[in-house]
Amino acid sequence: MSSFDDPDAVANYLAGPIAKVPGLLALHRMAELLLAERVPEDGRVLVLGAGGGLELKAFAAARPRWRLVGVDPSAAMLALAATTLGDLAPRVELIEGYVDAAPAGPFDGAACLLTLHFLQPEERLRTLRELRRRLRPGAPLVVAHHSFDTTDAGKARWLRRYAAFASPSGTLDTGADAAIAAMRERLPVMAPEAEVALLEEAGFEGVELFYAGFTFRGWVGYRR
Repeated sequence: MSSFDDPDAVANYLAGPIAKVPGLLALHRMAELLLAERVPEDGRVLVLGAGGGLELKAFAAARPRWRLVGVDPSAAMLALAATTLGDLAPRVELIEGYVDAAPAGPFDGAACLLTLHFLQPEERLRTLRELRRRLRPGAPLVVAHHSFDTTDAGKARWLRRYAAFASPSGTLDTGADAAIAAMRERLPVMAPEAEVALLEEAGFEGVELFYAGFTFRGWVGYRR
């Protein structure tokens, strides 16, 4: 069972990213502002990996006329997203599935936050191409996820730094080695320069870094 389908894990999900992703709420604000540079006031925005609903809530609250579609493979996480959205839920269409389940669009913008680092490079490229296919020409895509130096020494250095950041005490506790090993095994992390190359290969241009927080990076690019 994926942790995203485990009822206890889902129930406690929201506190995790806020505590463990540097500046998560500010990341949502930055993503919204970058999208708003090109998404019209009544634009349509696709959010892939929307379970939990935090970014959907941030976008809906800031842009009351945006029409939002959130896609996630976990029914439990989508239920949590609906709860998170509260009174904003009627403004958001929630769809269970992967990128192929997303409507054809065209969308005026898209976001994919804390999601792509779970995908192997070939599936990541396919997902980015499917996102591109659903966007209008020139529409922005905002992505953010784990991305750091993938040499053996780089992985060891950055994962230990992240483990210390994620620890309530700010130090490496007795479970740090296990957590680091789990991240190594679970996440097919790519180096920042490889991420940019993949976005360009998928059909995005003008790719710019806008966010960096320890092991996390965020980029905005535009559909060619």
